[in-house]
Amino acid sequence: MAKDSGNAQTIYKVETSQSKVVWTGKKVTGQHTGTLALSGGEVILNSNNLIGAEINLDMNSITNTDLTDPQWNKKLTEHLKSEDFFSVEKYPQASFVTTKVSKNDNEGENGYTVTGNLTIKGITNEVSFPINANVVGNRLTANGKATIDRTKWNIKYGSGSFFSDLGDKAIYDEFEIIFDLVASAGVAN
Repeated sequence: MAKDSGNAQTIYKVETSQSKVVWTGKKVTGQHTGTLALSGGEVILNSNNLIGAEINLDMNSITNTDLTDPQWNKKLTEHLKSEDFFSVEKYPQASFVTTKVSKNDNEGENGYTVTGNLTIKGITNEVSFPINANVVGNRLTANGKATIDRTKWNIKYGSGSFFSDLGDKAIYDEFEIIFDLVASAGVAN
């Protein structure tokens, strides 16, 4: 992309095949990790400064990457897709739409703090987290980590906050999402 002049806005389309989302959920006895695919979205820049984004997630794509036994892996993945967790059949998409973007010098030259509405299972809550975004040519890369309290989206299975008798089966309420986003100006999903 040529440098923006004046107040020109440039829309970058998310390259779903090049972008990556990794989740980590922790429990008293350990943790599980996996991936989630993006189904689309766009990032908006004004004079090469990030001003907004809308990111869509394909909840049916959720996978587990740490369980090597195929049966246990399938069992966990199916459980995550069930009503106990993400209700994927009823809510196949999740989304994040920014409401505020501000420079964050603590995150370096290309650091921002993004605040926006995260919708999971049809429930929307505000989240805020730091990211780094960089533009080279017509390509934008962004990465960051968000910590999400799943109970705010009515995902209460195994939560020690709601069930006091779980012992070592308790799943922590917060989970992490680490993302590496790639988007291009003038490129379709």
